Amino acid sequence: MEIGSYSFGDTQRNSDGSLGSTAQAITNLFQAIKVADQSGLDYFGIGEHHTTTMPASSPGALINAAAAATKQIILGSAASIISTDDPVRVYQQFATADIISGGGRVEITAGRGSSVETFPLFGYDLQEYDELYAQKLDLLMTINNSTNENVTWSGSKRPALADLAVVPRPVQGTLPIWLATGGNAASSARAGQLGLPISYGIIGGAPHRFAPLAELYRKSGAAAGRNEQDLKISVAALGLVAPTKQEALDRFYPGWYNLNVEMGRLRGWPAPDKRAYDSQAEAPGAYYVGSPDEVAERIVHLHGYLGHMRHFLQTDIGGLPQEHLLESITLLATEVKPRVQRLLAQK
Repeated sequence: MEIGSYSFGDTQRNSDGSLGSTAQAITNLFQAIKVADQSGLDYFGIGEHHTTTMPASSPGALINAAAAATKQIILGSAASIISTDDPVRVYQQFATADIISGGGRVEITAGRGSSVETFPLFGYDLQEYDELYAQKLDLLMTINNSTNENVTWSGSKRPALADLAVVPRPVQGTLPIWLATGGNAASSARAGQLGLPISYGIIGGAPHRFAPLAELYRKSGAAAGRNEQDLKISVAALGLVAPTKQEALDRFYPGWYNLNVEMGRLRGWPAPDKRAYDSQAEAPGAYYVGSPDEVAERIVHLHGYLGHMRHFLQTDIGGLPQEHLLESITLLATEVKPRVQRLLAQK
């Protein structure tokens, strides 16, 4: 199993509790990617948000920079909000990064987006949420599956392409394209029917409740005649690894609190309740917060339900200090990863 990390480039807090600069947030994110590569982590994903607390607004730009600064880690978007972006430009950016990386280290994860700020920012109608995503995903796949540089495509939400070149092409001709979902059954069925690997974002509840969705995904793929080897599952979750469970709990809570205050302001969530935090940070909750042994055991436990091939954690939420993020990434690579491999081998 691949073990990884992902981030929206969360902005850290100053000593007085005020937000730091978004420039420093991007600098910290770039440093974290390099540490992840050096420590042996398998994957690093960069999500797309457009807020002062989560300013990683251009995964393609960051992945291009990271492709030149890393040697072995897989780099991907987690996710690119394809509904409000141009699939041609997304593909060009990621194909460029793939070439810079040497080939075979760059992926696109296409998402509809759980946040709505991209719609007014880029001039799209939120009422067209589903139709935009379906058409943009179709265009992205058409580009990727083209046997040469020239692409022909038509739809109602973007100008048509009539045998136009989309360049450059990735080193191996195509890029891995994942479909991201927060647990929508229709999305699981769609990914299976299209033969796309699926990435489940599990940020609450009991992760094993996604087992029926994983089964639906695989059954949909089989019914569509898709190759079983192409039907891959990854899990994106919240979590932090520290030398001890208590250290992990104490380090992760302030950022969790800050994030939930911010999401409450944006989305009308209730005030943060520490009882909810404590519940989710213990098995079978959705937060992978603990020592290397505990986090590894919980990842393997979920694998028994989902059979997923990649598990990656968002750690730097709500302004987590950079030193705690870097230590968590290092422990994921050097302590959690080998434990997961050993436990899986024993099964």
